[in-house]
Formats: sequence, structure tokens, C-alpha cells
Amino acid sequence: MDVAHLAAVDTSRAARVLDEVRSATLAGQRAPVAPRPVIEESWQRMRRHGVDPDRGLRSGLLSPEEVRRRRETSALRHVLPVLREGLLSVADVAHHIMVVADEEGRVLWREGSTPVLRKADGLGFEIGADWREDVVGTNGVGTPAVTRRPVQVFASEHFVRSHATWTCAGAPITDPRDGRLLGVVDVSGPLETMHPATLAWVDSVAKLAEARLREMHLESLERLRAVAAPVLARIDGRAMVVDRQGWTAAVTGMPYTNRLALPGSVSAGMRRLPGLGRCSLEPLAGGWLVRAADEPVPPGATRIVLDVRGPRRWSVEVADGSSSWSRELSPRHAELLYLLAVHRCGRTAAGLAEDMFGDPARTVTVRAEMSRVRRYLGPHLEHRPYRFPENTEVDVLLPDNPEDLLPHSTAPALRRQRAAARKHRAVPHG
Repeated sequence: MDVAHLAAVDTSRAARVLDEVRSATLAGQRAPVAPRPVIEESWQRMRRHGVDPDRGLRSGLLSPEEVRRRRETSALRHVLPVLREGLLSVADVAHHIMVVADEEGRVLWREGSTPVLRKADGLGFEIGADWREDVVGTNGVGTPAVTRRPVQVFASEHFVRSHATWTCAGAPITDPRDGRLLGVVDVSGPLETMHPATLAWVDSVAKLAEARLREMHLESLERLRAVAAPVLARIDGRAMVVDRQGWTAAVTGMPYTNRLALPGSVSAGMRRLPGLGRCSLEPLAGGWLVRAADEPVPPGATRIVLDVRGPRRWSVEVADGSSSWSRELSPRHAELLYLLAVHRCGRTAAGLAEDMFGDPARTVTVRAEMSRVRRYLGPHLEHRPYRFPENTEVDVLLPDNPEDLLPHSTAPALRRQRAAARKHRAVPHG
């Protein structure tokens, strides 16, 4: 049964069917129809996290001062005009509201139909509220943040019963520079006002917001390039100017690379950077001047730590010789590096394509992503096949529950691994 189609044709019947599906599934009984996969996986996570389907959990609201601070520091403030223009005019007429939450699921902006805003207050869907999935259950803010893809949640697809009269459609907004989650934009309202096409509408506006962020990044690099030109003209040897995230504005005496892997916490002084060795970092307006010291990298064992414990953030840390550096990973790079950590003997492009997409022919996509990974891992990642060097120690930090491994991932290899963990836990031991 296509729940979205049924909801468009007969809202009340769709609500009844979804309520039967939810009740049967949570009771461990056979449901009249299977929940949608994205909803069923979310419900499984809720049960593991101990969310009460009859009450949920409300954490305290952020103070007005903290909401103001988060608004002022969030990159989402730059794309509010795009979101408002794309969503608000229709949302208000259709009795919806637009909600923008940060990467931690905290509601920072909320606008739209006044009667619907009052109804949202009754659900605790207020400014400063915490709408993470593991706090209030399956919903159009928290679930897209975990899955990293657009999700519409109809009526009783919400895990918490009190949200069953509500329908949400949310899409993640990511930083185009590094794939980091910035937050979620959501359109919500009473069930009878929502249409299945709402999800595509919200997703398209979220993509427009990401495009605007990409334009802003290119504009900032152009400004930094103007600052860099006279500085680099006076320097002999290898040097480059990068923005605060490591994106390259200009280079001299060395090949151009799109991005330099900067340490997680950057400060002026001498640092050892991947691919450059020992460098001096000097602050510039909007970025850093990086000068290579042209000395050999000291020998020593290399240790790589891949941290995939979190549901939203993942990182890789490289300790090489006397220095170390770390980098936050995009969802796709976290998946690829995890698969290579599992397969220490290496994977071909076709093998990774099979793991990621269930289609060994999608090698072009894999090679493009692996090329981006190798820009920051450099000599710490070999190819033909892709693998970590034999003399490299690789540690993987995993979530306590193996079913929570990279929950956003739809890669067949990872879905099979999570399913196997679920089956193992379901088998009685003793």
C-alpha cells in the first residue's frame, strides 16, 4: 500500500490504517501492511533508545539568550530568506508552519499559520525545543537529521502517540564545503492539510538553500584570493592561502589542491600537515597563510582512528610520527572509510560500488568520492585496490549498539550488517 497516495485520496482512512500498523508493530504482532522502511528503522531505533511511545520525552526549552546565540552563529541564518521565499507563502495559505532547527535538533525559527503555531505549542514544538529523534521519537526534524535524507512522517508514523494528528516533511541542509549537517527545514501541520508532494517541495527548497551557501563560499574565496595575491608574491618557496575550513584560495611554488586538511583546532604556529609536512600557519583576514618548511617527514608508525560512534558526526584522526590531525567526515566518506577498515585487504572500485549501491557498475561515483578522500588522507590510503597501507594501525570506534552503526546509511553492505546485528540480538542466548 502506498501510504502517501492513500493520504492524498482519503486522509481519515490513511490515519486509521497507520494507527493499526503502528499499534500492531509496537505490540510485536503482524501488521495489516508493513511500515515504510524509513519509518520501521526509526521505530526500531526508538525502542532501542527507550523512547516511551505513549508519552515521549520533553527536554527543557533553551533560554531566549541561548536561542539568540545559536541563531547568530548558525550558517542557516544566511539562507533564511531562501527558505522563507520558497516555503512561507504557500505554507501560510495551506495552514502549515515552517520550522528550522539546528544540527542538534533545537528549533531556532518557526513561522507560518497562526492557528497551526498554537497547535504546535500544544505538542511542545516551540522555539528552543529539542526535537531530536531519540528525544521525541520519529518526526520530520529528528529523523531527517539521522538518515541525512528527506523524510515525510504521516500521522501515526510518528512514534509518540500524541503526535498522530500531525504530519511533517523535513529535509536536511548540509554544508556544501564538507557535508557537515547544519540543520533541518521542516513543514508541518495537521494531517488533513498535508499533501504527499510536500516532501519534494521542501527538499527542493533545501537544495536551493545549499546552492546559496555554495555561492557564498565561492564569493568568500574570491575575496580571500584578492588578499592572498600580494602576500604570496613576496614569498619564495612553497606556500598557500586557505580559508578557515582549509579550502584553497591561492598557491605558489606547489601544485594546486582544492583543500588542505587542517587540524580540528587551528592556531598560529608550527604544525605538521598531511601532504606538506612541517608548516607555519599565520592568520589572514578570513583564512590562513600556510608556509611549508621543506623538511622530510620523520619516520614512524602511523595510526588511524575512525570514529563512527555518533549518529550525526563522524571523524578520522591520523597520528603520524610526532604529530596528529583529525577531520570531520561527510556521511559518504564515513561509509567508505568504514568499509575499507573492515576490508583491510582492500576493495576495488567495483567492490565498493557493490557495497555502497548494490551495483558494481557504479564505479565512476566511487572513484570520484575516493579521489576526494585521498586529497586529505594522501599517502595513508592506497588504490588499486583502495586500502589502508599494511603498516598502518587502524582502529574503529563503534557505537555501543551495533544496530546504531551509521544509521543514515542505505548502503546494502551496512544495512546487511545492521540487520545481522538485529537478528543476533533477537536470538535467545543461554
